[in-house]
Amino acid sequence: MKRKTTFSAIGGYQPFLFCIGMYFVALFFSIFVCSAIFYAINPRKSNLAGEQNRSAQKTAMISSGQQALLSVAGK
Repeated sequence: MKRKTTFSAIGGYQPFLFCIGMYFVALFFSIFVCSAIFYAINPRKSNLAGEQNRSAQKTAMISSGQQALLSVAGK
């Protein structure tokens, strides 16, 4: 008896499609990791100026005569 094939032979393409998928996943994570390292070394100027203003305001509030038992720097 002759078989009727209704599906294309996608099984032969599975290793190729897997490699392409892993390439794009690795590309995405490498872009994310490299940009995180870049912005950790070279912070944006707008964020840096805003952070300095916030720390100056916190310092002014603490040194204005209020008693501070614990100071936690965070966002």
